[in-house]
Amino acid sequence: MTATNQYTDSPIAEDVYAGLTREPKRLPARLFYDAAGSALFEEITRLPEYYLTRTEAAILTANAHAICRRAGKNVTLIELAAGSAEKTRLLLAELLRRQLSVVYAPVDVSPAALSAAQATIAHSLPRVRVQPILSELADLAFLAKYGSPRLVLFIGSTIGNLEDDDAITLLRRLATQLGPDDRLLLGNDLVKDVSVLLPAYNDAQGVTARFNRNVLARINRELGGTFDPNEFTHVACWNAARSRIEMHLESRRDQTVHIHDLGLVLEFAAGERIHTENSYKYTRARISTILASAGFELEHTWSDEQGWYAVHLAHLR
Repeated sequence: MTATNQYTDSPIAEDVYAGLTREPKRLPARLFYDAAGSALFEEITRLPEYYLTRTEAAILTANAHAICRRAGKNVTLIELAAGSAEKTRLLLAELLRRQLSVVYAPVDVSPAALSAAQATIAHSLPRVRVQPILSELADLAFLAKYGSPRLVLFIGSTIGNLEDDDAITLLRRLATQLGPDDRLLLGNDLVKDVSVLLPAYNDAQGVTARFNRNVLARINRELGGTFDPNEFTHVACWNAARSRIEMHLESRRDQTVHIHDLGLVLEFAAGERIHTENSYKYTRARISTILASAGFELEHTWSDEQGWYAVHLAHLR
């Protein structure tokens, strides 16, 4: 690896440079979500192997009334890492049964995802006032614009992409922005048999593999990279010691890759991997500890009959 130039205006440049010049190489999962990646992820959520989305949606469908009743009256709904907001419609529709209108603020790093969310809600729930926010999760200052009571959604098991310390830091930062009348709704995947877990991240149609490799195509598009995504194998594996699914891209052969906008020349050995995502699977006790460490008190938990997934409502301690 050599580097001659670290300067570019691309918003992904710093992450790519830092991730690919370290050993072992890794890239943050947020780089998945350009327009192409967001579309592929929506395709993943509809796959038969990907139980997470439909299981969480079923929990929300069965318990929307109870969730919204506990959230209070005249609620503003704010969703972190909103994606396309398909599941969020269930809660918004319930809120509209309880109040004349709803302000909904979807927050995401992907402009394409925010456009999809706005279109989805505008078409199906025109009384919802959608106010998209393009932002990283690290910046929560926008919350000050909205009065209480606020229901903040962090669903989709997005918390599973974070190390425990990072999850606690994010939730603690969120807690400083909330008041006693606000609520957090957190959705997370639970530990289960590996025979169920692994296919969700390595589907038979290869959509997840395309999603994973798209991060290389994005580097090519945005930073002048010369990756051949087909020369990297999608790898999904279960790390029992860390209780997480890991996704990697493994070089099929010895190869050299240039990233012209960063002045990088990268040498990959056959079998060398780029670590692209973690997806932690939790016990209820672990999530309760994370919430408590961040200053939240668990108010109620809903789950499915199989105990595959959980949705938690929490308030400030």
